[in-house]
Formats: sequence, structure tokens, C-alpha cells
Amino acid sequence: MFELRNVRHDYDGNEVLRVDGWQAAQGEQWLMLGPSGSGKTTLLHVLAGILRPSAGSAIIAGENLAAMQGARLDRFRGANIGIVLQRLHLMESLSVIDNLLLSQWLAGAAQDRARAQEVLAGLDLADKADAKPHQLSFGQAQRVAVARAVVNRPKLLLADEPTSNLDDARCAQVLALLQAQAAACGATLVIATHDQRVKSRIPNHHVLGAAA
Repeated sequence: MFELRNVRHDYDGNEVLRVDGWQAAQGEQWLMLGPSGSGKTTLLHVLAGILRPSAGSAIIAGENLAAMQGARLDRFRGANIGIVLQRLHLMESLSVIDNLLLSQWLAGAAQDRARAQEVLAGLDLADKADAKPHQLSFGQAQRVAVARAVVNRPKLLLADEPTSNLDDARCAQVLALLQAQAAACGATLVIATHDQRVKSRIPNHHVLGAAA
């Protein structure tokens, strides 16, 4: 599903990321582990096509992200990659369901309200469809961010430190939510984390920096 080949990224002349190779098959679930500063967020952004590495290549669903740019890259990302960032970046001026419809529009897909409602219902958010993000609890907003990430049935689902600020019960709930939504889409799941609590829940580990 994806393959990283000799990926390196430099910042201000310093190497902040190096991955000689990493492959994941469609539907696999992975943890990207490592201490703070090891490059997890940087690599997640490379996988999402948000960041172009200084060297090497990221092949996603058979496409080299380096060969795409502008609107073509945006549409490919929207159609194939879902991402839940540490900062949820919900559009505050839009309702919950319109945040999902915007994701469809940005991907160049038809705005399918029934699909958006289906995803919200599956995350126990059907009654929040018309709410604005500021009217949600943090947990509800996080579930909306997951809904937005999966509404286009991505091939690759990425999550950046989704459990780091949560208690044990909420940590387990969020991890189960991401795993279930990835399985429902048949998506490859990659969770970047330094949270030791999740290591036993997902068998495939890719470690950056010092051993995690």
C-alpha cells in the first residue's frame, strides 16, 4: 500500500528524519514509535503528502507523491489519505456535517450527505450533525476529526499522537475507534505515538530514533 525508499528530511541544515525503507500492505495496522523529536510527525506529513522530503521517495497506492503537486496532489490526498492531526483543525464556521462535506469537495468527489450522515451515526454523532465545533466536547470533536478522515473511504489512515493527552479509558476508546474505522474502510492504519500504553494493541511497529 505504501513504500518509503531512502527518505531523508533536513531542517536548517540538520537531518531530522531518515528512513532507509518501510513497506506496509493494504489493510495492515502500524504504530510509528519513537521519543519526542525523533521525526514521527515529520514522517507522517511525508506519508500524507503535506511535506516533500529532502531526498528519497514515498510511494502511496502505487503513486510517487514527489511526481505530483498542486491540485493533482491535493485531490489524490483527499481521495486516498485520511489524517487526524494533533490539532484537529475543524472549520469553526461550518457545522459538523459541512466539515465532512467540505472534505468530499476538496477531494473532487460528489458531496454525499448520506455518506457523511452514515459516518457520523457510526461514531454516535448523528445528533451533532448541525452543531458547530465550539459546541462539542473534546472527545466529540476528536470523533468528528476521525469522521472527516474516513468519510472518503481512504486507502491510508494516519493519526498523529491521538492518545497522548488522554486517560487510560479514553486512550483505549480512541485506539479502538481508529482501528474499527480503518477496518471498515479497508485502510492501512499508521498511528504515530510515543504512548507506551498502545504498543500491545497493534502488532506492527516501526521505530524512529532511540528504541521505544
